[in-house]
Amino acid sequence: MSNTTSTPHVVEDLFGVLQVFSDGSIVRTDPPFSNDDILDDGSAVWKDVIFEPEHGLELRLYKPASASSATKLPVYYYIHGGGFCVGSRTRAFCHNYCLRLASDLQVIVVSADYRLAPENRLPAAIDDGFTAVKWLQAQALSENPDTWLADVADFDRVFISGDSAGGNIVHHLAVKLGAGSPEMAPVQVRGYVLLGAYFGGIERVKSELEGRKEAHWNLEVSDRCWRLSIPVGGTQDHPLSNPFGPDSPSLESVALDPILAVAGTLDILKDRIEYYAKRMNEWGKKVEYDEFEGVDHGFHGIDLNSEEAKKLMQDIKRFITENSN
Repeated sequence: MSNTTSTPHVVEDLFGVLQVFSDGSIVRTDPPFSNDDILDDGSAVWKDVIFEPEHGLELRLYKPASASSATKLPVYYYIHGGGFCVGSRTRAFCHNYCLRLASDLQVIVVSADYRLAPENRLPAAIDDGFTAVKWLQAQALSENPDTWLADVADFDRVFISGDSAGGNIVHHLAVKLGAGSPEMAPVQVRGYVLLGAYFGGIERVKSELEGRKEAHWNLEVSDRCWRLSIPVGGTQDHPLSNPFGPDSPSLESVALDPILAVAGTLDILKDRIEYYAKRMNEWGKKVEYDEFEGVDHGFHGIDLNSEEAKKLMQDIKRFITENSN
């Protein structure tokens, strides 16, 4: 009788970046990028800070190179995407977009990392998003804050944004903090921006069924990320995935600050995001739905110079202005 065991094989593969094997082992490959991938024209400066020492989580701070203590600037969080399974503040996609945000919007950008699945299933990422926001409150309350930030940041004008999985995290932060974000004082969150927010559900929607299989974010990839990130035993109707699932607490009575929900017409998530805005508005929430024709998931950072990306930047700028008083 043979005592040999079969060689572990890949059971889940996400872009070749994350591989889960049959024996439960996990291999992550950090794809290299060259300096040519970084679009830094010097109009913004940045630095890294540890915000959660226990898990070694860092955030990256950005500000316009011209920033001075004479003018306080709004604080704009950006929480990266990646289906809760991949992604980082250091990736060129995220870094380039944050440089552009700081420069074009004239804001302080806070780009926070979070623990990834499947090693850390939900709600770990959402908990880390909350910890990253509370870090800002600690800075505002500190007698010895990081002057690189505190000298130029207006803690009374904070906006929290995220794309894809980051957008999902931002939704949960908006619900947790509530209107006026009272537990964040003296920090005040004025609004939230959801870019292609990653919501799910057991019942398929039209945009999922009709989505292009060749798209970088297609239904197969989306389903795989949910399998890897939802708490063990859960489905895509889990409250952390589906805000309107059968077991999700009703949001009808929850008071929320203004939300800008963004989607591209080619994104498989489009119908879920549109429904999110519609349902919230029916309940009296101030949720603006901003749809962009002919673009797919992540369009805001794929081509920073596209007309759609430029238009979105202007829409975000308007949203900040309208909700800063």
